Amino acid sequence: MHIWVDADACPAVIKEILFRAAERRQIPLTLVANKPLRTPPSRVIRSVQVSSGFDVADDHIVQQAQAGDLVITADIPLAAGAIERGAHALSPRGELYTADNIRERLTMRDFMSQLRESGIQTGGPAALSLADRQAFANQLDRLLARRT
Repeated sequence: MHIWVDADACPAVIKEILFRAAERRQIPLTLVANKPLRTPPSRVIRSVQVSSGFDVADDHIVQQAQAGDLVITADIPLAAGAIERGAHALSPRGELYTADNIRERLTMRDFMSQLRESGIQTGGPAALSLADRQAFANQLDRLLARRT
C-alpha cells in the first residue's frame, strides 16, 4: 500500500495524522501539490511538486495510484478516478468513498456546481471539527489495519 495525498487542500492537522501513521506502520506516503511542501525527515514520507494548472496534481495521483493504495482527498472526481484504479479513497473528514457511493457524490457535486453557476449562493463546507478529525483517524486506522 502507498498513501497518496491531494495536499493542496488537505488540512495541516490531517497531514500530521498521516505523518504519524506512515511512520508508525512504515507505509510510503506521498504528498502531491503544485507548491513546495515541507515534510518531516523520513524514509517513508516525501512530497512531489507538480506544475500549476487545473487538476494537474489530481491527474498525477490517478496516474500513480495502484490497486490497494489509499488516496486522501476531498475532490470527488479524484476519488472516483482512484476507485476506478482499484485504490481506496478517503476524505479528510473520514468519509470512505466506495464504488457504491461515488456516483451519488459525483451527482451531488455536479448539482451544487449548477446551482452556483446559476447564481445561487450554496456556501462552502463547514470548518474541520474535532469530530471530523477523529472520524478520519478512526477510518484511517481501520484501513491500515486491514493491510496487515
